[in-house]
Amino acid sequence: MKKFAKVPLILLGTGAAAFVGTFTMYMFNLDMKLMTLIEPLLEKWYDSREHDFYL
Repeated sequence: MKKFAKVPLILLGTGAAAFVGTFTMYMFNLDMKLMTLIEPLLEKWYDSREHDFYL
C-alpha cells in the first residue's frame, strides 16, 4: 500500500478502538466502579488538608 493510503486506515482503526473502549466503559459503568476504588484515597487526601472556614 502507498504511504498516504495507510493514514485513513490508521485513523479509522484508532477511531473504532476509541469507540469500542468508551462504549464498553458506558455499558458496564466502569468509570463509577473505578471511582469506588479511588474515592477513599481522595477523601483521605482531602480530609488531611488545612481548610479555611472563613469565607
